[in-house]
Amino acid sequence: MATLDSVVTNQYFTFKLREEIFAIEIVKVREVLEFTQITKVPQTPAMMKGVINLRGSVIPVIDLKLKFNMGEVENTINTCIVIIELELDGEKMMIGALVDAVKEVMDLDSNQIEPPPKIGTKLNTDFIKGMGKHEDQFIIILDIEKVFSTEEITLLQNEGDQ
Repeated sequence: MATLDSVVTNQYFTFKLREEIFAIEIVKVREVLEFTQITKVPQTPAMMKGVINLRGSVIPVIDLKLKFNMGEVENTINTCIVIIELELDGEKMMIGALVDAVKEVMDLDSNQIEPPPKIGTKLNTDFIKGMGKHEDQFIIILDIEKVFSTEEITLLQNEGDQ
């Protein structure tokens, strides 16, 4: 009896930071908001732009470009806040990720995804799940729970709880 190699297809939400395209699993995305007024919280890291009110909940907003040392997201017509659900010690929390632009939801088969690049021991690439290939460009697939350290998530959670 012949066995077939199974190809798994997953849906990814894609967005831009500068000219790079990033993706996260669609199940982590709750909604996308147009850029709105963000309330700055004193004595927080530069990447934390502040908080927004989302239907009565306080949601911390992170500038992903600052997090990745890519500069700062500028407020343009395409700037969006992506509401993402994270899990910390079995508890779910929401954060807003400030991005340059939202692209699309796309299907990527497992055979379209390469392992993350090995860049040596000095650079941490644990937060990269893989490199997706779509048409003739690479898509950096993030493991969104590994993008932030436990300390950063705890800080974000505390800001959201205030």
